[in-house]
Amino acid sequence: MDFDENEPQSVREGRFAAERAERREARKAASLDSRGAHLGVAIVAIALVFFGWNGKLVVLGIGVGVFLLWFSAVLAWAYADGGHGRPALQRAYNLTFGWGDGF
Repeated sequence: MDFDENEPQSVREGRFAAERAERREARKAASLDSRGAHLGVAIVAIALVFFGWNGKLVVLGIGVGVFLLWFSAVLAWAYADGGHGRPALQRAYNLTFGWGDGF
């Protein structure tokens, strides 16, 4: 999003709105591959079960709270971005646990 200092504000806002709409459509059209997210949620679940099994309830609570807060924030962002229902949940799921692709 670059801009020319001499262009009118209304032209700049219109161009920025068009760029945002273009990026939003590209995000919606992208396929949602959840393989990495499934691996990420499995790793988190194993770690949380391990902490619960060993009596680390504070760490368990913090871990659950962090992922729940992150998922809620990303879901709110996906909903505010125009996604509703299953696609919004898939985007939030992939953005929360998609780091599992790195393993």
